[in-house]
This record gives sequence, structure tokens and C-alpha cells, in this order.
Amino acid sequence: MSIKVINEKCTGCKLCIKACPFSAIQLVNKKAVIDLDKCNLCGACVDVCKFNAILLTKISPSEIDFPKRLEDYRDVWVFCEQKNGVVQGVAYELLGKGRELADMLGVDLCGVLLGEGVKNEAQKIIHRGANKVYLVDSPKLKHYQDEPYSKVLVKLIKEYRPEIVLCGATSIGRSLISRVAVNLHTGLTADCTGLDIDKENRLLLQTRPAFGGNIMATIICPNHRPQMATVRHKVMKESDPNVHFKGRIIEKTYDDATYHSRTKLLDIVEEIEETVNLAEADIIVSGGRGLQKPENFKLVEDLAKVLGGAVGASRAAVDAGWKSYSHQVGQTGKTVCPKIYIACGISGQIQHLVGMQSSDIIVAINKDPHAPIFNVATYGIVGDLFEILPELTRRFKEILKK
Repeated sequence: MSIKVINEKCTGCKLCIKACPFSAIQLVNKKAVIDLDKCNLCGACVDVCKFNAILLTKISPSEIDFPKRLEDYRDVWVFCEQKNGVVQGVAYELLGKGRELADMLGVDLCGVLLGEGVKNEAQKIIHRGANKVYLVDSPKLKHYQDEPYSKVLVKLIKEYRPEIVLCGATSIGRSLISRVAVNLHTGLTADCTGLDIDKENRLLLQTRPAFGGNIMATIICPNHRPQMATVRHKVMKESDPNVHFKGRIIEKTYDDATYHSRTKLLDIVEEIEETVNLAEADIIVSGGRGLQKPENFKLVEDLAKVLGGAVGASRAAVDAGWKSYSHQVGQTGKTVCPKIYIACGISGQIQHLVGMQSSDIIVAINKDPHAPIFNVATYGIVGDLFEILPELTRRFKEILKK
């Protein structure tokens, strides 16, 4: 879409300035001027203008300045999210799957790495199977911010035209890639659990849960490129490192305007936990509504600490304020795949199962023998968790000491 002021009709009445929720309009020489960097194209100014002096128009696909032929797009790209200069595990999972997709299409697998001082990490991406790494290294990209990161990625995609772009469905990935898709006028499938290729039509088959996880939908993007998808952490296997694998690092730089952001990063506060990171844990002990009150989460925390595991929570427990959102496991929380998942007082609704059912071993503790969690459990204990958890903690302490 595009917006412009018709100066011949504008009277400088300031109604549009008052109506704009983004402070994107100012008066210059008694005429309204719209700051396109701030404008969200919401149309509020158009509605209040009594003189029809503001024109909001849609741009047809034929007017977009991109290559018109789908065959002009090649390669599979993976956005390699980094934190504190270290590439995150979800990127290596996507590189593993991306290598399969690229081989099926007969194209290169490419990583995209944005940050400060991350050139050594680019080499690690190559060792995980990437033929190329597009590296943008700048102090202004040290910490993630929506605008500079999305502007850089859009410019890279417009220049090199990848066929497929994959990104982790993390808080950063979800924020970034939706902005990129909108700017590129292409489709995006979120929270995929499976990816495949229709070789005949060179289409990415993007599978994700729909209708609360009751069905699996396969989505395609036949008319636009790149084909874009986010994938949840821990649903795909990491690629194995191979130090003999060779690739090319393509370094790019951009002007200050590209890195400009309307928001300012004031501080980053790390959450301090006594237990290990939920997404990376081999053992997770999760609590649900059956714990009855927040104080009783100590039973879950004690068992997790003894086992060297992480603490998880159901959505009901998080919604009740018993645990922070960072602990939530399920469709609207984190997807986890530990070696052992212990569900305590969790009934096992489909929204929770979507986030943990791929765990190697599932142990369910619930007083209701008909709870849905037992349908996916490897081992089930029917009983009072307030008696079972302290006893499990005591016995594991004894055994692990030996």
C-alpha cells in the first residue's frame, strides 16, 4: 500500500495530525507531510480528512519491484539467530533440515548471520552444512531490534533472491520474520513441525498443527517467493558438525539509515534460574493446575534440582501467575524434546501435548486415572502428587549419591 498528501486539496486544518496514532504527520508550510518511516498505513488520517486530501492506495503485485519469474529465485536460506555472539541451537536444527531441502531442489544451503563480532560463528554454520553464509557484522546489530534486523534481511533477500527462507519460531524469530514477509509481499507459515518438497513444482510443503492441534495442515505458497516458514525449537534434529565441510562467507555492509530504529534499547535483564534452560534440558519436571497453589511448585523445583533438570509449567499454571511465561510448555509456550518429561498434576489437554509429546520418555503423575496425559505417557503413576513427589525426590537423592 502507499499513501500521499494531495497538496492542492490540503488546507492545513491539522485534523489528520490529531487522528494519527503514530505521530507520523506534521505541518510544513501549512501542508500535511507524512513521515513514511513512522506511518503504519492504518488509514485513520484518510477517514478524518474532510477535503479528501490524503490518498491511500493499494499496490498491485505487478507494481512491486521484484523479479517477476519464480525461477529467478534459488537456494534455501536459514536465519541463524545468535545471542551474545553465539548461534542458537534452533539454527543448527534448521540447517539440518535445510540441507535435506536444498539437496532435493539441487541448490545451495545458505546461512544468514547478523550481529557484532560473529565471524567465527559463521565458520561454525559452514561446518553444519551451509555452502554460503551471508554475514552482516556491525556494532548496531549487537542486540536484536526489529527494525534494523528486518531492514537488513529484506535487503539481502531482494539482492540474492532465495527460494526458501527458514527461521526459528522463537520470540526473536516470530517478531522478525513476519515483518520481513510483509515487506516482501510473500506468505509465511508459522510454527511448522514438518517440512518437505514437492519436487515437480518446487514447492515447500509446510506442515503445522491447526484447530488446537486436532489436525495437521500442509500449506504451500505457489505464487510468491521466497517461501517462508518458522519452525519450533526441538522438533527437528540438529545437523552434525563436519570441520572438513567448505563454504564461502559473503560479508555485506549497509548505510546508517538501514540500521536506524525508532526504538531505543535501554537494558537487557537476564532471567536468573537455579535450574537449567527449559529449551535445552534433557530432563524437565512440569507442574500444572493439580499443584493447587504457587507455593507447591517447590515440590516440582526440588525434584528438578535433584535430577539436574528444568522446571516447566502448563498454561493453566502460568495463567494463574504461579510461574512466568518462560516456563510454559505447549502450543502457546515452548516446544520441548527432553529425554525425560515428568508431568505433575497436568491433565494433558491437546495444547500441552503439542509442546512435549515428542519427548523420549514421558512420566505422568495424576490422581485422575482417566486424564488424557496417560494416553501419551510411557509410565503413569495414579496417586496424590503431594505424597509422590517428595518420595521421588528423596529416593533420587539416595540413588544419585551412590
